[in-house]
Amino acid sequence: MIYCGIDWAEKTHDVALVDDSGQLVAKRHITDDAAGYKILLDLLAEYGDSEDEPIPVAIETSRGLLVAVLRQGKRQVFAINPMAAAQHVGDPAFVGSAGFLTQAFFDYRDRHSVSRKKSDPGDALVLANILRTDMAMHRPLPDDSDLARAIAVLARAQQDATWNRQQMANQLRSLLREYYPAALDAFATWTNGLCRPEARELLKLAPTPARAARLTRTQISAALKRAGRKRGIDADTERLREALRVDWARQLPLVEEALGKQMLALLGQLEASCAAADDLAKAVGEAFPQHPDAEILLSFPGLGVQLGARVLAEIGDDHTRFADARGLKAYAGSSPITRASGKKSSITRRRVKNDRLNHAGYLWDFAALTASPGAKDHYRRRRDKHGDWHASALRSLFNRMVGQMYHCLQHGERYDETLAFPLPLEVAGSAAA
Repeated sequence: MIYCGIDWAEKTHDVALVDDSGQLVAKRHITDDAAGYKILLDLLAEYGDSEDEPIPVAIETSRGLLVAVLRQGKRQVFAINPMAAAQHVGDPAFVGSAGFLTQAFFDYRDRHSVSRKKSDPGDALVLANILRTDMAMHRPLPDDSDLARAIAVLARAQQDATWNRQQMANQLRSLLREYYPAALDAFATWTNGLCRPEARELLKLAPTPARAARLTRTQISAALKRAGRKRGIDADTERLREALRVDWARQLPLVEEALGKQMLALLGQLEASCAAADDLAKAVGEAFPQHPDAEILLSFPGLGVQLGARVLAEIGDDHTRFADARGLKAYAGSSPITRASGKKSSITRRRVKNDRLNHAGYLWDFAALTASPGAKDHYRRRRDKHGDWHASALRSLFNRMVGQMYHCLQHGERYDETLAFPLPLEVAGSAAA
């Protein structure tokens, strides 16, 4: 059997092929273009690569055009990133079959070189030997459908845009606190605060306290209407006019004007972040319902279109990816991990996990507390009887919901509250009586 390793770079790649004995049988230096990809595919075909028996490939990334070319057909592609392994990053492509990160890439390199110097051809050889010796310990890239991969791109981009929007809002809030606290006080009653279009319109109209004090009712009302407000305009106009005229400490006039210009620059970045998040959310809303698993995921309490798309993006639609629910729970970081050494043992939360899925799970279970009586009872029982903190109780609920989700996806069933959270025996007995 032949194994292929590719040391990925921005412009060129080094390729190494080894046989069962670890002997180097071929090596190439290819460019990152169509001509280079053809050379690679021809090289693989020369050494027995076919549709029925493709040569497995180990590469240092899970994305890009080269990976897309390699994933065509039935070929197994293993993404083994040395920095991810060394830094314990919970990326889905770098988690082992048991839910743990693969062995550090540098340990493999030291087997073949004592100098500890990096060599691209040598790293390609090491990657090929990783598959030869430990392929069973690594997880290939999942065989997801094209629609699932497209949803993953959109859902992750929307999640990143949401985080960027919040980061920009935090920077803007920090700046306003330095010279314009009246604006923060005026927008405090609104959900999402500075991310609201009304707040952004008013800040563009009055970037400094001096200009805010001169705003008329007509100007404030017009700003609210430009932001899309339909109701409650008169009441908010009066409240905002009074809040913006409250006497606060002020910066020197020239300094205040300079800070106002800095604020407008940050405001432009925030508006771009808000527009990107909204546009991507719309794209996710159009793509996600088309997937066959969407109906099952949306049947779970607390899972809407955006969160459901994020969950699908991380677990994919390859239902053979996880051998059982335990593997998915470990991947999501919801199940605890037990470490034992001699007479000592400890049970702790998982730090090596898919961070995106874990974050989506936290939001999911927080929403499920109000949408599912069974989820709320489970949470209260963990808090009251087991003494869990809030985060631990939510993690326990997430662990249970992940197991239910695995079952539903495997059997094509919708969520059923009575099966997911059956009544305790004593409660069921009293109800029957």
